[in-house]
Amino acid sequence: MSELATRFQQASRDVLNVTEEPDNTTKLRLYAFYKQATEGDVDGPKPGFFDFVGSAKYEAWEKLRGTSRDEAMEKYVALVAKLTG
Repeated sequence: MSELATRFQQASRDVLNVTEEPDNTTKLRLYAFYKQATEGDVDGPKPGFFDFVGSAKYEAWEKLRGTSRDEAMEKYVALVAKLTG
């Protein structure tokens, strides 16, 4: 396992211990970076109009289309470090 993958896995655990709940924008960024890092570009249809949370998540992830998995991992790790540090 690469050093980046190890740091990413640790950040995935660390994010559960954030003492102050992040705002919704930050939560969406965390979600999008995690999904891009673990699954790559968003795939499938966008959730329906009345699925506000699902649509917001889809759109946040969609904005990262073309971002490499490694870059998404780095940004996720950095964001978690900012929230826990």
